[in-house]
Amino acid sequence: MALHKISDFDADYRDSFQGNDIKGMSVYAQGTDEKIGSVNDVLVDDEGHLRYFIVDLGFWIFGKKVLLPVGRSRIDYGTDRVYAIGMTREQAESLPEFSDRLALDYDYEENVRGVYRNSTTSGTASLEASAPLESSAALDADAAAYQQPATTSASLASTPIYNRDTYSYREEPSLYEMNEQDHQTLKLYEERLIANKQRRKTGEVTVGKHVETETARVAVPVEKERVVIERVTPENAGQTVDASQATFREGEVARMEIYEETADVRKEAFVREEVKVTKVVDQETVEAKETIRREELDVNAPGLPIDER
Repeated sequence: MALHKISDFDADYRDSFQGNDIKGMSVYAQGTDEKIGSVNDVLVDDEGHLRYFIVDLGFWIFGKKVLLPVGRSRIDYGTDRVYAIGMTREQAESLPEFSDRLALDYDYEENVRGVYRNSTTSGTASLEASAPLESSAALDADAAAYQQPATTSASLASTPIYNRDTYSYREEPSLYEMNEQDHQTLKLYEERLIANKQRRKTGEVTVGKHVETETARVAVPVEKERVVIERVTPENAGQTVDASQATFREGEVARMEIYEETADVRKEAFVREEVKVTKVVDQETVEAKETIRREELDVNAPGLPIDER
């Protein structure tokens, strides 16, 4: 059965992981809490069943990727971790290397399965004792048996033989079936109000100036000179005067200059007042009301023992 990367098989694969992206989750050893690597991708079969996690060991072995059967894992959505059951970091190092360039055929998977089967049947035996993957190795089709490292005759007798032509992942539930009921996680969500402020322009005040004209009047007192000619009769009018005193001269003229004042009006500019334009910030509290939701846990187990922590 062919294997596919999960995003190629289903673009909405996150729905299968409670809305989480399984890619990038850290992989830890079950029990020891020792970090092994991170999930690089997930392989599914033609029916969409999870079969392997592609674990990237790059943080301590440059660029190496290995396959972790889903049955040997436990997903903890609360901590975004995948726990590898029965594996240490050193054992992960000895797993056959995965590469997109290698064919994911029965022979390759048998090398992977052989490592995990050996770790299960040998009890305390290390995965390091398994045979490394040979890219050019091929199994004998007539023998129809997977490659397996040397072990005791008792172990070999108790190990089942699988047929390459009829093999199904259902034959090994310990490797490919996830026992969901042992590690289900419910996330309870709650809404909360997030208050932010936005600054927006409400208007614009323009302060300028213009020129107004008016007619101003000013009173200026001016003086003008005029000549007053007054004729009077002298007291000795009619008396005879001596001929030597009487001088008759033609063309005798009396001159007098006459002046007058004129108004000299001019304009001058001066500062009448000064205008200062500033702005101040007034503060006020605006209240907003919105309905928010919160999920509560409902446990329906009448008469059954429940240990709530």
